[in-house]
Amino acid sequence: MSLFTLTRLTGRGPADLVDPASPPTALEPVAVRAGSAVALSGVVKRFGSVEALRGIDLTVERGEIVAILGPNGAGKTTAISLLLGLRRPDAGTVRVLGGDPEAVTTRARVGAMLQESGVPTMLTVRELVELFSGYYPRPGPAAEVLTAAGLDDLADRRAGALSGGQRQRLYFALSLVGNPELVFLDEPTTGMDVESRRRFWDIVRDLAVRGTTVIFATHLLEEADALATRIVVIDHGRVVRSGTPAEIKALAGGSTIRVRTDAASDVVATWPTVLRASREGSRLEIVARRPESVLRALFTGPYSVDEVTVQEHALETAFLELTKES
Repeated sequence: MSLFTLTRLTGRGPADLVDPASPPTALEPVAVRAGSAVALSGVVKRFGSVEALRGIDLTVERGEIVAILGPNGAGKTTAISLLLGLRRPDAGTVRVLGGDPEAVTTRARVGAMLQESGVPTMLTVRELVELFSGYYPRPGPAAEVLTAAGLDDLADRRAGALSGGQRQRLYFALSLVGNPELVFLDEPTTGMDVESRRRFWDIVRDLAVRGTTVIFATHLLEEADALATRIVVIDHGRVVRSGTPAEIKALAGGSTIRVRTDAASDVVATWPTVLRASREGSRLEIVARRPESVLRALFTGPYSVDEVTVQEHALETAFLELTKES
């Protein structure tokens, strides 16, 4: 995140330092307030003849971890820029923490980690965290922020000497310096190795436990599946589906059951939650939204049952089907 962008987000400049009489506080639990964290209603955003968002409606409740998925050009980054107050909608309303996303009082309660970021490369990680703390009225202590982002061992390294994954962790730390109630993360784990990515997931879960709302856009379906409490799929500027990871995966057929049984495929196909059933020799392949009910019917019915396997459909399958439909 550049200094210019942060000034736009917070409405404060480097000279607007925190009053020494009001020292930084530790990253503490966020008070749960009434109302939604985010609300988009009928939002339209155009860039020339291109309609990036086409009447989008989206509500995120406080304390949720929401993953926004969509193909390139679907409108994910545009939606986040509107929620950050970096752009204005051409139609519809945008509310963040109950207020105008452009208001300084709203921005002071929000953290952001954007795709295109940049910081002075000659400053150390610790110096950058301390510098960015000056943009917020009640920042967390630099030591707390560095620990939260897993940067203790890199605190004295210059930003220009960081690897790609380490820079991502620095940008994440800068999104936390203001003790935010709401954090936006745009492709946050790009460049991170597997270990760093999983550590990052743990940190985000800890944020949610203390009451912080997290909204992140990602191309990594594994990340959305592992981390999000809710997934929102956007395509062609509209929300095409919203639900828990399990609910989204169920839209693609839930699970595939392969079993050696004498049950007739045409009979099984009529059972509740079964989408289709087909036979190959002595084996039956059943696609069902709720495999447990199908297995119960097989084992309690007058059928021979052997060699049962159940394979849950991946989020990728559901995502491809949803975006293909839209």
